[in-house]
Amino acid sequence: MRKKADAKGAVLKGGYTLKGIMKAAVFKDVEQIVLEERPIPECPEDGLLIKVHACGICGSDVRNYHNGLKDGVKNQIMGHEIAGEIVEAGKGQNYFRKGERVALAPDVSCGHCWYCKRGMVNLCEHHRMLGTHYPGGYAQYIALPAEVLQHGFIERIPDGMSYEHAAFAETCAAVIACQKRNRVSLGDTVVIIGDGPVGCLHCETARARGAKKVIMIGRDKLELARSFMPDVLLDGTEPVEKLVEAVRNETDGIGADIAICAVPAAIVQQEALEMVRKQGTVVIYGGVPKDREDTVLNSNRIHYGEITVTGAFSYPAVGLSDALSALEAGSIHAEKYINARVSLGDVVKGMEMISRGEALKVMIDPWMDVPEKE
Repeated sequence: MRKKADAKGAVLKGGYTLKGIMKAAVFKDVEQIVLEERPIPECPEDGLLIKVHACGICGSDVRNYHNGLKDGVKNQIMGHEIAGEIVEAGKGQNYFRKGERVALAPDVSCGHCWYCKRGMVNLCEHHRMLGTHYPGGYAQYIALPAEVLQHGFIERIPDGMSYEHAAFAETCAAVIACQKRNRVSLGDTVVIIGDGPVGCLHCETARARGAKKVIMIGRDKLELARSFMPDVLLDGTEPVEKLVEAVRNETDGIGADIAICAVPAAIVQQEALEMVRKQGTVVIYGGVPKDREDTVLNSNRIHYGEITVTGAFSYPAVGLSDALSALEAGSIHAEKYINARVSLGDVVKGMEMISRGEALKVMIDPWMDVPEKE
C-alpha cells in the first residue's frame, strides 16, 4: 500500500511515494557533480522502477569525474554498482515482481553483433552502460527499460545478503571472470600489482581458486591490503629491479605463473613481464588514462619465453550471478572492503577519500540525509 506523501512527494517514514521528487547526484561536466531534485522516473511499461538502497563509487567513476564520461556524455546520473528494491514492475514483463531485491551491473549489450551472437557480451560492438548512456545509481530511484532487462545485468539478491554487499558484487564480477578465463588454479603463484579494492579482490579470489602463493605489490593502501593476508606484501615504491628480485626469490628463481596489473598505469605492465616465468601470463586488468595508454614491452622476452600477454575487461553473462554466489558462499568478504559511506550530497567527498587512499570501497546511501517524518 502506498504511503501518503507531502506536496513534493517526499519520502515518509515506513514507505515511499512513486510520484514526486527524488534526489540525484548529476555529472554536469568534468569535475562538476551537482545534487539536484528531479522527478521520480516513470516505470516503463516493459521495465522496472527500482528504489536504490546502495551504490558503490568505482575507481572508473573517479576517473570519469576528472576526465569526462564516454562519448562526451554530460548532465547524466552516474553510478553503476547498484542494489535496490523493485517498487514497480511493468506489465509488459513477467519475470520480475514488485518487492524483489535486485543487484545491477552496468553493461548493456546489443544482442545482435558478431560478439553478442557468440556469447561475448562484454565485447559487444555497441556496448552501453548504466551511469553513462542510461541514468545510473547516484539517485534514489532508477528506471530500467526493456532493453536493459533483456541485454543487461540484473540478478535477484540472495536471502540474507545486505544491499551494500549486493552492490559490491559488480566490482567482484570482473575479477572473478578474469581469473576464471586465465585459469588461476591450485598451486599457482600469483603476483598482483595494485593494493586498491580490485587488487585485494584478486588476492581473495586467487586464494579461493587454490593459489599456492599470492604476492601483492602496492603503494598507498599497504596497511589496508595487509588485512587480506597476501603471502608477500611488497612496497611498490621500491626500485623495479628490487621488486623483480623479490618475486624471483619467492619462486626459486623461476618467476610467477601469472601477474595481474590491477592499477591504471601502463608502466607496471613491463614490470609484470619481468616477474613471470616462461609460458607465464601477464594480465592487463583495467583501463589507463587515454593520454598515457601506450606501453613498451620486451618483445624478445615474450617471444623466447613464450609468455602470454592478455587483457581483461568486464565479464560474461553469468558474471554478476557468479559474484553474488561467491559473496554468499563467503569466498569474498565484502565487509572488509566497505569502510566508508556517504550521502548523495557527498559523492565528491567519497571520490576524494578513494583518491587519497583512505578507503577501499565507498558506498553511497541515497537515503542517508532524508529526515524521517511521521
